[in-house]
Amino acid sequence: MKDPDCIAFLQWALPRLQLRWPGYRKVRRQVCKRVDRRMRALGLDGVEAYRAHLEADPAEWVVLDDLTRITISRFFRERDAFTYLCEVALPELHQRVAQKPIRIWSAGCAAGEEAYTLAIAAHQQNIPLRIVATDSDEHQLVRAREARYSAGCLKELPPHWRMSAFEQKGEEFVLRDELRADVEFLRQDIRRDMPAGPFHLILCRYLTFTYFDARLQRQIAERLLTRTIPNGFIALGKHESWPEDVPGLVEAKPGLRVYRKL
Repeated sequence: MKDPDCIAFLQWALPRLQLRWPGYRKVRRQVCKRVDRRMRALGLDGVEAYRAHLEADPAEWVVLDDLTRITISRFFRERDAFTYLCEVALPELHQRVAQKPIRIWSAGCAAGEEAYTLAIAAHQQNIPLRIVATDSDEHQLVRAREARYSAGCLKELPPHWRMSAFEQKGEEFVLRDELRADVEFLRQDIRRDMPAGPFHLILCRYLTFTYFDARLQRQIAERLLTRTIPNGFIALGKHESWPEDVPGLVEAKPGLRVYRKL
């Protein structure tokens, strides 16, 4: 599929899935390669034939929705934000909850990189926590439970974290068992299902507020708020923004997209 055809197709299809084109602009070729493979599997000759197939078969939209999933994650992604979460938010929450575990939800957890980042930080500070990590992609959840990563996934971790938290086996690094114990992985699509809460900290980074349309962003933002304790934290990606028409948060530290619930 040529790039102009890819752009035109995604600008037509994404809004029908409650997704937004600007979020996919930089990753469009990845998605369109998947669509190309799908068209070949169906024996369709060109994108117009696939559009006709979508219009004739509503079940194909479910397949296309799966093809639009983007998974880009790594440990300690966006160092400033995770430094704040690990060195400020976790100790503050620990002090407030006394000996009880901090409750954290990692939404769109991919292969567990961000959830495990917090688990490592808490373990180093003797802070008890329980993390629920959710994703709609079962393949990613299998990887998360196995907790085996390439060196590239760990490149932003402080070196002593990597040495203390992982065992190297061949070319892979395997997270130690005691660091996996406090993380539970569940298959959920945030558009339809969420863990009950309440949570002291929610990570919702580079999913809802990158790829979903404005209406869906508002709906999910409202539901995230109801699952966050007063004075708890919600962390977005550095290039994302909380919807202006959903009040109830203030930035915990400007520029990091880490918010505190009022």
